[in-house]
Amino acid sequence: MKRLLTITMIIILIYGSYFITVSILYPLAYKEIVLDNSLKYDMDPKLVFAVIKTESNFDTNAVSNKGAKGLMQVSETTGRWGSEDLKIDNYNDELLYDPGINISIGTWYLNLLLNQYKELDTALAAYNAGSGNVSSWLSDPNYSEDGVKLYRIPFPETREYVNKVKDNTNIYSRFYRDNVYYKGESLFEELIFKIRIWLMDIRNNR
Repeated sequence: MKRLLTITMIIILIYGSYFITVSILYPLAYKEIVLDNSLKYDMDPKLVFAVIKTESNFDTNAVSNKGAKGLMQVSETTGRWGSEDLKIDNYNDELLYDPGINISIGTWYLNLLLNQYKELDTALAAYNAGSGNVSSWLSDPNYSEDGVKLYRIPFPETREYVNKVKDNTNIYSRFYRDNVYYKGESLFEELIFKIRIWLMDIRNNR
């Protein structure tokens, strides 16, 4: 019995270390802001977390070589456009470094693209390469057969971006499961949640 308890504790410690490592690499930072905006636009928050992970790795001060800013790498042009539609008072480009403003505009814009293109890969390509490029690709039979879905993306960077966002979404889905939808959990509470899921999986797979 003592040996079994020791083995169980070792497994829990290993699993806890694994959980903490993945939680650091794939955090649920700014969770309440992400959930509020995802709910507002009826979007899966795991996709929003995946976009933030891919765009900036959760660095609020990130700036791209094209001048896109903040967590979701929102361009100044998109920022001004979004701020008008969302009626953000006293907006200026420096507010794109604010997590609440950035995620609000970034999620608004991603939702706009999803509604425009009706297809995830195409919308993600537009988020990365711009609507002008994507609309041009959709009208070219070399890249699209139906004018809706891109079966080939000519920009290597955009191809890699789309695949990375989808991979990150899958990681968030597998690792956090439904816990991603609950507000306010501490890292410890999420660890307990994961251990409970792990023990349940062991029991169900006996």
